[in-house]
Amino acid sequence: MPEFNTIAIILLVALLLLWNLDFLATLLNLGSLKPELPRELTDVYNPEKYASSQEYTRANSRFGIISSIASLTILLTFWFFGGFAWLDQWSRSLGLGDVPTGLFYVFALLFGNYLLNLPFTIYDTFVLEERFGFNKTSRSTFILDQAKSIVLMTLIGAPLLAGILLIFHHVPQAWFWAWVVFSAFMLAITYLAPSLIMPLFNKFEPMEDGELKDAIYRMAEECDFPLTEITVMDGSKRSAKSNAFFMGFGKNKKIALYDTLVENHSNEELVGVLAHEIGHFKHRHIIQRIVLSILQFGVLFYLLGQIINPESVFAQQLFLAFGIPTENISAHAGLIFFSILFSPASRLLGILLNAWSRKHEFEADAYAAGAQKTPEHLIAALKKLSADNLSNLTPHRLRVILDYSHPPVLSRIEALRKAPLESVT
Repeated sequence: MPEFNTIAIILLVALLLLWNLDFLATLLNLGSLKPELPRELTDVYNPEKYASSQEYTRANSRFGIISSIASLTILLTFWFFGGFAWLDQWSRSLGLGDVPTGLFYVFALLFGNYLLNLPFTIYDTFVLEERFGFNKTSRSTFILDQAKSIVLMTLIGAPLLAGILLIFHHVPQAWFWAWVVFSAFMLAITYLAPSLIMPLFNKFEPMEDGELKDAIYRMAEECDFPLTEITVMDGSKRSAKSNAFFMGFGKNKKIALYDTLVENHSNEELVGVLAHEIGHFKHRHIIQRIVLSILQFGVLFYLLGQIINPESVFAQQLFLAFGIPTENISAHAGLIFFSILFSPASRLLGILLNAWSRKHEFEADAYAAGAQKTPEHLIAALKKLSADNLSNLTPHRLRVILDYSHPPVLSRIEALRKAPLESVT
C-alpha cells in the first residue's frame, strides 16, 4: 500500500488545490456572463444566438466540473488502493524483461485511462456538441477514428517509448540522450504528420482555381511568404466549427482551410485569416515555440533522470508514496509518477505559456491589419468565427489567465482597431 510520506501529502494537497483553482475559475467565468449583447458583436449575433452561446458556456462548464471530479476521483482511488504498485508487480511477474515490462505497464495505464474517458468523449461528441448543432460525426466515423488513434498510438508510441526505456536502462547520461531522441522524434512528427497522419482522418483537396485562390497567393507574394499549396479540408465531416492552419517548413509552406471556413467567410476575410497566420511566421513565433518546447523537454528529462535514480532520497520517497518498494525503482513507473507529480507545476507553467501565446496572437493580428492596410477584414472574420463557434464573449479574467492561448475576441478587436497600419514584408 502507498506510504503517506511528505511527498505524498504535498502531491495530494497540490492536486486538490489545483482542482479548486479550476473550480473557482469556472464559477467566476459563469458569473461573468452578461445578459446584454456587446455592441461590437450586434452585426453577427442576434438575441437567440447570444443566449445559445451563453448556454453553451454553461453546459461546457457543468460538463467540465463533472469530468474533472471523475478524473480526480479515479486517480486518487487507484493511487490510495495501491493500483500503481499492483500493476507494477503484475507486469514484473510476466517475466518479459525490462523494456517489454515497461511497455506493458505504461500502455496498460494509458489504455485503462482511455476506456475510463471514453464515455465522456462520447457524451461530449454526441450529446453536448450535438445539442448545439456542432457535431457532424457519424457513429461509424467516430468508431473508425478511435480505432485509428489506438493503432497510431501503438505503431508510433511503442517504438518511441521502447527507445527511451532502453536508453534509461543501458546508456550513461540517459536523460540527455533520451531528450535528443525525443526531440528528433517530435520534429519528425511535426514535419510528417500533415502528409502522413492527418490524411488518415481527413481529406485534403487542392483549392479550385478562382478569385479566392488568386487573392491568397497575391497576399502571400506581397508578404514574401513561400506558399506552395492551398488545400481545403473536410472539417465539416466532424464539426460545424471552423479553423485554418499552416503546414511545412522552410520554403515548402502549405495552408489548409476548413471547408466550413471557406463557406462562411468572404474572400477578404479569408485573406485576413491567412495574413494572420503569415504574421506568426514573420514574427518567428513557430520557431520560438519549437525551441522553447525542446528546451522544456530537456528540463523534464533531466528531472525524470533524477526521479528514477535509485540512490536519490526523493526518488525513494516518491516510489514509496505510490506503494512501490525502493528496490523496484524503474523508468517506466517513473514516467507515470513524474507526469502526475509535474501536473500541478505544468498547470502553473501554462499560465506563462498562455500569456506568451496571447502576445503572439496580438502581434499576428497587427501584422494582418498592416498587410491588408485595414483591420476590418480580420475583425469581420473574428466576429463570424466567434458567432459560428458560440464563443464566450465575456470570459472572466482568471479563466483567460489559466486557459486562453488566444485573447478573447473583444480584446482582439480592440487591439486591432488601435494597430498601426504599417507596410509589411
